[in-house]
Amino acid sequence: MPTSTRCSARCCRATTKTDPDATAHTEGAAVPLDIDVYPPVNGNQYLKLSGRLDTHTYGQLQDALEDLLSDGPRALVLDMAHLEYISSAGIRCILQARQALAPKRGQVLVLHPQAQIRKVMDLARAVPLEAVFDTTEALDAYLDEVQRQVLEGLLGDERPAEDDFGH
Repeated sequence: MPTSTRCSARCCRATTKTDPDATAHTEGAAVPLDIDVYPPVNGNQYLKLSGRLDTHTYGQLQDALEDLLSDGPRALVLDMAHLEYISSAGIRCILQARQALAPKRGQVLVLHPQAQIRKVMDLARAVPLEAVFDTTEALDAYLDEVQRQVLEGLLGDERPAEDDFGH
């Protein structure tokens, strides 16, 4: 069973998932932001964001990222399939995550962004376009290739070329 925490404003919730197929629900209350945190896989940390990431809810993401980024994941994967809105405060959280991971050669990867989220991120240049994936398959191919190259000693400071993954 996932565990939930609620911010002091009682407007959002972070859920730690032990089963990627599990879902969490809040009865009788509108929750502007849900953050589902999954256990790391091969050094990659996965979060699923749902709802609105704005000036009222960014603190919850900021708190979750502070804990998660201290472990130094190779990649922070943000699944945004159910994120409906992002403000400059949400973009700032993503930029801070990129800055925190950069010294360790980590990166922020975005999965399934809705059109309006993709447009805002593109305008703000929150993440490089090659770090945005429309499908889980494209993301998995990218992560598989990174791991293969690391194991074979082929990957130095640079990431694999975007052309290798068809996204």
